[in-house]
Amino acid sequence: MTPLKWFYGFYKKNQWKMIIGLILVTIVSVLAVVKPYLSGIIVDDVIGKGRYDLLPYLIGFMLLVTLVRSVARYYSQVLFEESSQDILYRMRDTVYQKLLQEDFSFYNKNRTGDLMSRQTGDMDAIRHFVAYVIYSVYENALLLGCAIFMFFTVDLKLALLMIAVIPFAAWITMQQSKKVKPAFHKVRMCFSSLNTFVQENVSGNRVIKAFAKEDFETNKFNVENDAYRSAELGGAEIWIKYVPLFEILSNILSVILMFFGSIMVVTKDITMGNLVTVMGYLWMLTNPLRMVGWLVNDVQRFTTSVEKIYTTYSEEPTVKKPEEAISRKHLHGAVEFQNVSYKADDEDIIQNITFQAKAGQTIGVIGSTGSGKSTIMNLLCRFYDVTDGSVFVDGIDVRDMDLYDLRDNIGMAMQDVFLFSDTVEGNIAYGKPDCPFEKVKEAAIMADANHFIEKMPDGYDTIVGERGVGLSGGQKQRISLARALLKDPSILILDDTTSAVDMETESYIQTQLDKIRNRCTIFIIAYRISSIKDADHILVLDKGRVIEQGTHKELLANDGYYATVFRHQYGNLPSMEY
Repeated sequence: MTPLKWFYGFYKKNQWKMIIGLILVTIVSVLAVVKPYLSGIIVDDVIGKGRYDLLPYLIGFMLLVTLVRSVARYYSQVLFEESSQDILYRMRDTVYQKLLQEDFSFYNKNRTGDLMSRQTGDMDAIRHFVAYVIYSVYENALLLGCAIFMFFTVDLKLALLMIAVIPFAAWITMQQSKKVKPAFHKVRMCFSSLNTFVQENVSGNRVIKAFAKEDFETNKFNVENDAYRSAELGGAEIWIKYVPLFEILSNILSVILMFFGSIMVVTKDITMGNLVTVMGYLWMLTNPLRMVGWLVNDVQRFTTSVEKIYTTYSEEPTVKKPEEAISRKHLHGAVEFQNVSYKADDEDIIQNITFQAKAGQTIGVIGSTGSGKSTIMNLLCRFYDVTDGSVFVDGIDVRDMDLYDLRDNIGMAMQDVFLFSDTVEGNIAYGKPDCPFEKVKEAAIMADANHFIEKMPDGYDTIVGERGVGLSGGQKQRISLARALLKDPSILILDDTTSAVDMETESYIQTQLDKIRNRCTIFIIAYRISSIKDADHILVLDKGRVIEQGTHKELLANDGYYATVFRHQYGNLPSMEY
């Protein structure tokens, strides 16, 4: 499918509105010939021949035509504006839904600013095309055609003189079209890059201030801003070069008409009324010539924007819902990895991982940074698909399961805590927005978050800033944990969830988690031995491989990597005392 065919899929739902609008534009354009025609009659018959009895009828008819044109113009613009907003609404909604369906790989290679520019600047270029450019192109083409026809009805030689400039205008239009499209493509690229830069700097403003890098970032912004300005000026140079040519052609027409028309009146080849009539038609010929340069720019902006949006929209996720998905509304939580490997960009992330977790067990995962701990959980949630091997939940390969059912049964407190610009209650209840407040508070108590939430100015109704700005790292982690607990999942994943809390809080949270053991399968990813020591089974990862596994006591007895980490964290404290 081409980008324009994709756009037509949205357009056709409003095509009857657009057709009615174009019919009204046709009425407006055709009736434009009436006023100059009647003006010629007034000059020749009323003024020249003294037939003043015709004047009231001619003026009344002019007023009627003006009224009809005004009403038709109003309703045509209403129809085009409504259609543009309808098309934009459906297109923006469709693109947004597709963005939600994209997998992690898509967001790893697409910048936020680029995606935002698709939903803002590019969408607005499409709205402008539907609301204004379509009817403007059609109207100017009709005016040009009507003007040429009416010139021929007045005088053949004068008409031929008037249309002599049209081949030149057509040639200039073609030249402009060839050059303006790549220029607008560059503009959109620079705009996306500028958007991305601003978005990243606004989100990372605390880091910028912490390192006193305001001047450094300002200089970088100036580079992006200069590039965008240069791209816009490059596009402007094109229309600056060509638009004046159309203006010159339109002025040449005025000179030709006034010079030769005056001679023809003197030689009595045409009447004064005929000259007044063709002078009235002149704007119908010159206005399209003046507009063509601008309209070519708008059309190229539209095609460039459609192509950019469609390129983003047409990217298919690598993780897809199977055609005949196995649906399970409630899972027991048994998990099995069979010889699982995952490779990204020709780099082995994890290799040959095999383990089992029975429903209700707690699995601890520990390892150095980059050892693949979070990747295992991402494969379990099917954020990525395994390269080799299989991941099973309740004996079903996750690639055969309904994606929504799988993820709806998993509660996850992620390593990178993200909180929405919403109330504390709204953030905790994100997984179950219709649950009663008592359940929200219960989850907060389990996560040891209730006491600091109630001290906030509006308690659970306090609005937290974007990404939880205004909260400490530990507070954000506990709200994230409460959000995962409230979901009452079959599988609970805690990805380094207590790294920013003190040991006393961690101990309290562990005690609360003991209450839900056997109700769900729990995966705890941590660097602290204290977070996973009570797990039923512990996996020790290094460089994407499981190098040790067993219980806390078994791993200490092995005196391997796990025991080394234990000694680093607790010194020479004997394991039996710990």
